[in-house]
Amino acid sequence: MAKPTILAVDDDPQVLAAVRADLRSRYAQGYRVVAADSGATAIEMVEELALRGDDLALLLVDQRMPKMSGTDFLLEAKPHFPDATKVLLTAYADTEAAIASINEVGLDHYLMKPWDPPEDSLYPVLDDVLEDWLANRPAPTDGVRVLGTRWSADTHDVKDFLARNQIPYRFLDIERAPEARRLLEVVPDEDHPLPVVLFPEGDALSRPTHRDLATRVGLQVEASAPFYDLTIVGAGPAGLAAAVYGASEGLRVAVVESQAVGGQAGSSSRIENYLGFPAGISGTDLARRAAAQARRFGAEVLTAVDAVNLEVEGPRRSITLSNGSQVASHAVLIASGMTVRELDIPGYEALTGRGVYYGATLSEAAAFEGEAVFIVGAANSAGQGAVLFSRYAESVTILVRGSSLEAKMSQYLIEQIADIDNIEVLLNTEVDEVHGEANLERLVLRNNVDDSTEVREASGLFIFAGAVPHSRFVADVVETTPKGFILTGPDLMFDGGRPKGWVLERDPFPFETSVPGVFAAGDVREGALRRVASAVGQGSICISLVHEYLGAT
Repeated sequence: MAKPTILAVDDDPQVLAAVRADLRSRYAQGYRVVAADSGATAIEMVEELALRGDDLALLLVDQRMPKMSGTDFLLEAKPHFPDATKVLLTAYADTEAAIASINEVGLDHYLMKPWDPPEDSLYPVLDDVLEDWLANRPAPTDGVRVLGTRWSADTHDVKDFLARNQIPYRFLDIERAPEARRLLEVVPDEDHPLPVVLFPEGDALSRPTHRDLATRVGLQVEASAPFYDLTIVGAGPAGLAAAVYGASEGLRVAVVESQAVGGQAGSSSRIENYLGFPAGISGTDLARRAAAQARRFGAEVLTAVDAVNLEVEGPRRSITLSNGSQVASHAVLIASGMTVRELDIPGYEALTGRGVYYGATLSEAAAFEGEAVFIVGAANSAGQGAVLFSRYAESVTILVRGSSLEAKMSQYLIEQIADIDNIEVLLNTEVDEVHGEANLERLVLRNNVDDSTEVREASGLFIFAGAVPHSRFVADVVETTPKGFILTGPDLMFDGGRPKGWVLERDPFPFETSVPGVFAAGDVREGALRRVASAVGQGSICISLVHEYLGAT
């Protein structure tokens, strides 16, 4: 297979020679580095690459070129390689043009010239964006393959787990793809219940569990030590931030995650208001970077394991896992986030995984090309999902129970949605019923103001509403609100008194629960502001409090 291409474009011969030399010095082993001295020449090269079926990983383009600016070139090149990484080379005076390119062409980054030394100013940026491109690159034809049917709940579950953990795979529908049926015939297990996951080495798993998949693809599923300084439950933004700060400051840290790193934020197609990413970043890329950072400092991230119970015995805090094992530590941080509650609507349960889904991944979005998709919810996750699906679906309809989007959704998303022609917003609207035989076929929608109903044809219904705190495993240990949110710090002080059973001669720290040494951060905590940056801040602050707790005990 040919190497992916990096294309540099600049009309200045000296600058072009320098950037080509720097690129080849760093990336020649894994990429084919080519250069063009004008936008017109570069367009011809892009068209040739597309014609040959080659991969284009990176476009590194100068903004100030005669006849065709860098932004104009990227606009013309984008239809040929919409997923190629786009980086603009700019002067200080071009900053406004670069920011405009973020909105116009989906620019991934812009770099100021000169970039000397490249080790400090060029390579770190390109390393990051190329790593993101590789992580989202379609799986090779001989890589991991999932054999199943589109409208199978079990098949969806396997695809969702692989996608959320950023394991590249190809889905082959045995009802549509002759190749899938041929591959199924050579699977050793004669029964081979679907879905079947084939691996490059030739082995296969039939109807695998998340733990089976995690073990097979190399994710860590068991703790390596009997005891840690800190156990973190949940690998969303709060948990990962705590893992990075804790491990970097010398704590022995274990993170327990039932699904995939990133939590709910990890399924966001694009987070555009997170500090430091002017072009935005996908939830999966942010989660992957954070998890790699935590592991680099020595934190262990255990995947596909559920926390089922918290036990407190003297200074020891133990998390019992779904496999029966325990992770013990001096302190615990509960950052388990929210769980989407299945809605009690006729037809939902039977069609879950067969047209009705909770949350969304990019792999599911691509499967609904040319079809009608409905989104339930009015927060940022729903808006991001709608924008994602609009790239593929014929129509996307957002169903909002309230009278506006402004109450829960960020303004930048509301403006994006208003500018996308195939997105419709229905206010004061709820799903009354869902119908379909083998898969979802239609919805009955109800206007909650005048109680009128209408029937809409639908292929997909994605639910981003009805989440509840994932705190059941500690509900009998720490104090929670009636809705299940964990109480911490000052919220535990009633009439000036400390919480029941509190044994220390001090008040609970901020973010500390009713059990000393057990902290909570992120969406699971009562009063938390539900934003990625807020969760990261809470997780980081908790590490300072953990140090203070450990120092005192």
